[in-house]
Amino acid sequence: MSDYLADHPEVKSIRVAAADLNGQARGKRIARRFAGKVAEEGTRFPYSVMNLDIWGEDIDDSPLVFEAGDPDGVLRPTERGFLPMPWLPAPSALLPIWMFHEDGRPYDGDPRQALAHVLARYTARGLTPVVATELEFYIIDDRGPDLRVPKSPVSGKRRHQAETLAMRQLDAFDIFFTDLYDACEAMDIPADTAISEAGPGQFEINLMHQPDAMKAADDAWLFKVMVRGLARKHGFAASFMAKPYADYSGNGLHSHFSVLDADGRNIFDDGGADGSVALHHAVAGCLAAMPGSMLIFAPHASSYDRFVAGAHAPTGIAWGYENRTTALRIPAGAPAARRIEHRVAGGDINPYLFIAAILGAALNGIEDAVMPPAAVAGNAYGQSLAQLPTSWGAAIDSFATCPQIPRIFRPELVTNLLATKRQERHYMAELSPEEQTQLYLDTV
Repeated sequence: MSDYLADHPEVKSIRVAAADLNGQARGKRIARRFAGKVAEEGTRFPYSVMNLDIWGEDIDDSPLVFEAGDPDGVLRPTERGFLPMPWLPAPSALLPIWMFHEDGRPYDGDPRQALAHVLARYTARGLTPVVATELEFYIIDDRGPDLRVPKSPVSGKRRHQAETLAMRQLDAFDIFFTDLYDACEAMDIPADTAISEAGPGQFEINLMHQPDAMKAADDAWLFKVMVRGLARKHGFAASFMAKPYADYSGNGLHSHFSVLDADGRNIFDDGGADGSVALHHAVAGCLAAMPGSMLIFAPHASSYDRFVAGAHAPTGIAWGYENRTTALRIPAGAPAARRIEHRVAGGDINPYLFIAAILGAALNGIEDAVMPPAAVAGNAYGQSLAQLPTSWGAAIDSFATCPQIPRIFRPELVTNLLATKRQERHYMAELSPEEQTQLYLDTV
């Protein structure tokens, strides 16, 4: 890690940051001359910081706060090491960290540790998940009372219209996207295709598949932090909020995943279009855990605005081949690339919890060797299907009672997340829709 700073004498300050349960970056600014100490020894802050609500407030009656004396955990650098922060005016470096106990045990309330726990289950079976993510976001002019598309740097016009796969929209904001791709390259985030999406000022960028699910989650988290910061540098906001505009499509976060065995063979591939028995078992596991996982896929008050029949977000618990109306899609293509696309989550998720939830559910299904119901053909919105929880309260209750959830997440994380979301739901009722939008626009 010291090599990075030696190679970058221009760096003036360091940020150390971890993702809390809401995916918010929590950490410290450190002078460069003390960077070696934090890289070697880590840093400390209270366990309760990983369990703050969306406003950054302590959770009422949390045992982590007054009952325990608000003790510190130890935060150590992740494998990622130092990364540049191209959105800041002064040359700076970010050191991602995660939380442990004093004796070296992982802190179970840390969402990155939750994903590590799931991945250890795969490793124990000689399996390796391969994960890719597709992230949608809006760029927004939020300087006035109403949200608007930023003016095109080329024409000076605002285009309040759908721009699906419109090259002119990408070209209009080419300076921003060039900076974005340069930042991804500098931060080792494997950004691939960019497209304009169905909403005004909405875009999607795909992060390439990789046989390191932890790095895929790191990449998604860092991408969200970077895009929000870089957009502000360009004079507008970027938001992964699930549905910033009532009349336009929401932001989703789809993930594609397959699983390799110890010999590097895709266990979802049986040489044909239907996929292997293992693929069907994984589908069954994902479907079984889907109602309980909804709080992970839709963690905020505004998340549920996205789930409207016929609006490109799934509402029924179903799967299908090459079917974008179902919650799980099995894409066509070469059998060696057979995989599951999970289509439920919004862009406002915590990537660590999201990837832990879908991979943990798939492994539950593989371990249980259960078969799913028949694949759905045609429009899933028009069929009689079990439905996903359609409200924040229902999702909280389902997370608390679903028998699949304790198989995926450790008890402390479940307890902390429930307390966080119940508190947020209580206080969110005091805010107007406009105040909720302003809160979520920059945070999620």
